[in-house]
Amino acid sequence: MSSGSSALLIQLGKRIREQRKKRRWTQSEMAAYLGLRRGHISDLERGRREIGLLILQIVATGFETTMANLLKGL
Repeated sequence: MSSGSSALLIQLGKRIREQRKKRRWTQSEMAAYLGLRRGHISDLERGRREIGLLILQIVATGFETTMANLLKGL
């Protein structure tokens, strides 16, 4: 993973964390709601896991937004 893609994943992870906290969800609650593992959420929020389009769509839908809005400005 290049440093540019790492920075992008970290920024996206921060955005996901902000959205989760805005809804007052724990990582476990978010994971259960989205049908993912808590560790997966943790890795995404820390920028330690690449996010595929399917997972990005699941996260966006869970936040009642679009993938474009999650990625806007990154």
